[in-house]
Amino acid sequence: MLSPKRTKYRKYHRGRMRGKATRGNEVSFGKYGLQALEPSWITSRQIEATRRTITRYTKRGASLWIRIFPDKTVTARAAESRMGSGKGAVDYWVATVKPGTILFEISAVPEEVARAAFNLAAYKLPIKTKFIIRKDI
Repeated sequence: MLSPKRTKYRKYHRGRMRGKATRGNEVSFGKYGLQALEPSWITSRQIEATRRTITRYTKRGASLWIRIFPDKTVTARAAESRMGSGKGAVDYWVATVKPGTILFEISAVPEEVARAAFNLAAYKLPIKTKFIIRKDI
C-alpha cells in the first residue's frame, strides 16, 4: 500500500472538498486517462486494487502512471472506547480527489484495451469516472 515516508504532522483535519481540480486535471504522461467526476477520499487500498486490475488486464504490457498519492491520514477510535481522551490512532491513508482529477494514465496499448482496463478498474473505486484521451497527441 502507498503511504508517505514521513509527514509534517501525524494527524490531519478532515477538511472540505469544494470546487473542481485545477491541477492534475490533464493527461500528461500516458495516452489515455481515467478522470474522476466526483469528489472523494480514495484509500491506498483502493488505489492498489485498481492498479492490480489494470496491470493484470493488460498482462503487464502497458505503461501505467498513478497520478494520485495518499498523503492524508484518517484516524479511528478503538471499538467500545469512551468519549474523550483525544483523537484516535492513524487507521489508513487517503488521497483527496476533486472532480476533474486524473487518477490513472496508461499508454503502449490499443484504445480498446485501455477502455476495457479502465472500465474494470472503475469498479474498484468509490466514485464515477470517465475515460479520456490525450488531446495534444
